[in-house]
Amino acid sequence: MRSPCYRAVPQQWRGEDGSLVIETALALTVAIPMVLWLFELCMLVYTYSVLGDAARQGVRYAIVHGSDSANCSGPSSGCTDLTGANVSSVVNQAAAYSFHNLANMNVQVIYPDSSSAPPSRVEVAIVYNYVPYIELPGIATKLQLQAQGRIVY
Repeated sequence: MRSPCYRAVPQQWRGEDGSLVIETALALTVAIPMVLWLFELCMLVYTYSVLGDAARQGVRYAIVHGSDSANCSGPSSGCTDLTGANVSSVVNQAAAYSFHNLANMNVQVIYPDSSSAPPSRVEVAIVYNYVPYIELPGIATKLQLQAQGRIVY
């Protein structure tokens, strides 16, 4: 025996014909943001990796272009590049592979020993305000990377 409510529901609403559409809509409501978030997270990790490599390339450039080099970079007397602009240029060229606009990237070349003579130290620090492709919660927006080494040449 059917309940009286069963008769009150029209015949076309009694089947399961539309359930697939509803289930698909609910699944896509969860799946699409999850895929977009995963894409953005992958791009963040990739950008972090590329900028870390760029900082290391800047340090490599600085350690072989010390005061004994013909193309000296650093604060020692006789160097044509006292501020480390050549090192920053190398970092910017390497960071271009991150597929981001690097206009708001800040590169600092620091010589803690105030010299570019061997075996002085050099540090390259990068601060980059990450601009996501898609604004999603939980994605960090500020990347800070640092690499350091000793000048050998």
